[in-house]
Amino acid sequence: MMAADIFKEYEEKLPHSVLEEIKSKTKDLKTDKAKKVLERAASDYEKALAEPGEAVGILAAQSIGEPGTQMTMRTFHFAGVAELAVPQGLPRFIELVDVRRKPKMPIMWIFLKDPSKAMLFAHELEEVRLKDIADLNEDFVEKKVSVKFDRKRLEESALDFQSIVKNVEKAVRKKPDDTKNYTITYSPRGATLQLLRSIREKLEDVHVKGIQNVKKAAVVKYGNEQVIQTEGVNLADVLELQEVDGARTMCNDIREVETVLGIEAARAALLREMKCVLDDQHLDVDVRHLMILTDIMCSDGRVRAVGRQGVSGEKSSVFARAAFEETVRHLLDAALLGTKDKLEGVTENIIIGQPVPIGTGIVELVMKKSE
Repeated sequence: MMAADIFKEYEEKLPHSVLEEIKSKTKDLKTDKAKKVLERAASDYEKALAEPGEAVGILAAQSIGEPGTQMTMRTFHFAGVAELAVPQGLPRFIELVDVRRKPKMPIMWIFLKDPSKAMLFAHELEEVRLKDIADLNEDFVEKKVSVKFDRKRLEESALDFQSIVKNVEKAVRKKPDDTKNYTITYSPRGATLQLLRSIREKLEDVHVKGIQNVKKAAVVKYGNEQVIQTEGVNLADVLELQEVDGARTMCNDIREVETVLGIEAARAALLREMKCVLDDQHLDVDVRHLMILTDIMCSDGRVRAVGRQGVSGEKSSVFARAAFEETVRHLLDAALLGTKDKLEGVTENIIIGQPVPIGTGIVELVMKKSE
C-alpha cells in the first residue's frame, strides 16, 4: 500500500476531483509508480491551463465557428434520413444557441427502473385526447354540441366515462346539459355559431389519458437496454412516475429542463446537446470551448440566448452593443442618457484604437523616475 503523504504534495497542483480519481485507480500500484502517474498528471494539467491574459472567448468562437461552416455545407448536402425526425446539424445548433422556447422536435429519453416493461409503459405514456376516442358533432339548427362514445372502445382502453365527464367540465368550465347513453351534450341558451365552435375546440383537446404533450412514445435501444423515446416533452409529470429512473431521464428542450430542474441542469443539458450535434457531424471541438459558451449563457442564473435579446444585447459597453446590431439605436440611446463606457472589453478598445486588454495588453507598468 502507498503512503497517503504522496498525494498531499499534489493537493495544490491538481484539482481535488482529479486527485481522488487517481487515488482510486492507483491504489494497487507501488509508491514509485503512483508517483510517476501523479507527476505526469500534474504536467499535463499544467499544460492544459489557459495562460493569464489568454483570449479564451475569441479562441472558443473560432473553434466553434470554423467547424460551423463545415456543418452548414454538410447539413444542406446531406441525404436526410426519414425515420429520424430529430433536427440535426446547423439548424439544431442555432436552435440551441438561440434557446428557442419551442424546439422543432422536443424529445424525451425516459429510462425505467425495470427496462423489461418498456413496451407496456410506452403505450401508457402517449396522450389520448377526446377527439381520438369519440365522435364530435355540431348541430347548428338545434344549437348544440354532442360527444358520442363507443362503450366497447372505452372498456378496451380501460377508460371510465364519469372521469371523462369531470375532465370535460374542467375544460369547458360548465356542466354538460346531458350525459346519458355515453353521450355528452352541451346546448347553451341563445348560443351563437361562434360559441358552439369554441366549445367544440375545447372539447377536442380535453386530456383523457397518458401524459400531456406526449404525442408519441417508442421504445429504442440505448446501449444494452431499452429506453422510451417520446415526441413531445413534459418532464415534470414524467419524473413523478414511480417506474421512471429520474436520475438518467433526459430531454432536449433546454427551457423545460431549466424550469423543472434548474440552471445547473439546463447548463449540463445545453452542453450535452451541443456536443452531440458536433459529434454527429464528426466535427472535433474541444469540450472546453463549448463550456465557455454555456457558462456565459447561464452566468446570471437564467439561460440567455446569444444575440441582441440575450448575451450580446445585455453587455455593459455601449460600443460592444452597437458593434453587434442596431448600431444607431444604441448610440442614440447612450447619447440621450449620457451613458459612460469604461472601455474594459475587447470590441470597444478596437473601435477607438486602443490596445486591447488581452495578453500583453493587460499589463500596466508605471515607471518611477530615479532622482
